[in-house]
Order: sequence, then C-alpha cells, then structure tokens
Amino acid sequence: MLAKFVPSPALAFYHGSSLHWSSQPDFVAPPVSSAVHGDLRSFSPRELTRKARNISLPFKKWELLSAAPTIDVTLSNEDTEKWASCREALSVFNFSIEEQDKILGKAFGHIRSPYWGEERKAEVPDYKIVNKILEYLRSLSLSDDDLSKLLKKFPEVLGCSFENELKNNVQILENQWGITGKPLRNLLLRNPKVLGYNVDCKGDCMAQCTRCWVRF
Repeated sequence: MLAKFVPSPALAFYHGSSLHWSSQPDFVAPPVSSAVHGDLRSFSPRELTRKARNISLPFKKWELLSAAPTIDVTLSNEDTEKWASCREALSVFNFSIEEQDKILGKAFGHIRSPYWGEERKAEVPDYKIVNKILEYLRSLSLSDDDLSKLLKKFPEVLGCSFENELKNNVQILENQWGITGKPLRNLLLRNPKVLGYNVDCKGDCMAQCTRCWVRF
C-alpha cells in the first residue's frame, strides 16, 4: 500500500524585511496515484516531499527576519536591527512583542495617532533616544511598573522631544505650579500627555488641543 502524503503545515515566505505566513504550500502535491493514458502512475512520498524541503527558510535568515516589526513596516536590515534594539529597551516592562511594536509604532509615526495629527512623519526609533527618555522618567520617581502603565496610556512619549518638551514641561510643572516629588509622579500617571504639551492657546484655539496646556 502506498503511503499517504500529508503536506507540511504553514510554510514561511518573505519579502523585504517582513515575515509572512501562509497556511497553503506554494505547490500542489499530485495524488498518490493517477491514471495517465490508461496506465497507473505512482508517486513516492520521497518524491512528493523533495520540493517542500527545498523551499524551507534558512535558519540564519529567519533569525534576522524575526526581528522585523509585527506591524506593517518596511525596513532595511540596518533599520530592522535598530527597531530590535528599541524592543530590547522595552523588554524590562514585560510587554509582548506585539505591544512593544505598537508602542514604537505610535511613538514614531508608523501607526496613526490622533495625538500627533498629521504632523508626525514615520521614522525609525533610536535606542539612545528611547533609553534616554526612559532613564529620565525613572529619575522622576517612576518605577518600572509606573512606566509600564504610562507607556500603555501614552506611548507617544517616546517620540516627544527630550529637551523642548519632556524636560521643559517638567520644569514648568515644578517652577510655575510647584508640582514635584510624589504629586508629580501622581500627575504623570494620571495625565502623562502633559509631558508632550508644546502650545498654549490661552483661550484662543489653535486647533492643537491634543498638545495644548489648556487641557492641564
């Protein structure tokens, strides 16, 4: 009795630096036996599986591509490595890879965010900048658990200007409002968007409400 051929499950294929999966193989296995001009023609399982083995994705290439974002972003190999290093900076918060990519995507313009409006152009995240912002936030008495909550609530903070927005806004809160220490921590957990405010309409709307001090 001829053995029945069962096609291998999902086969991986790729383009650019994105990895995709298909539940269908890219070839159709002929039946174990078929009639050809009246003669019975047989195919061995070895012959049928040869092509499936030949199209398997090399391990080294899979290792590289697995660092690609789970969101639909086309990156060069160099930029893929940059993205992966920023994931590493977020790994201490126990986010899933999908959550890490969503945070980076919203912060750097790869996922549309109402917070940015139309002004944010997509860019590749930089590990030094991401890590610098995280360390600065830690210096404001925010624990890693606090930062996890803050990043879920306001992932765009990683894409804000460190000098012109984050540091400047914290100084405004401290110097003009006298908010420091624990009250500052509580404020940032309640309304982290204050870190990205960069306009003050003073009651005369400038149509930038998501980043205006009027919301404070």
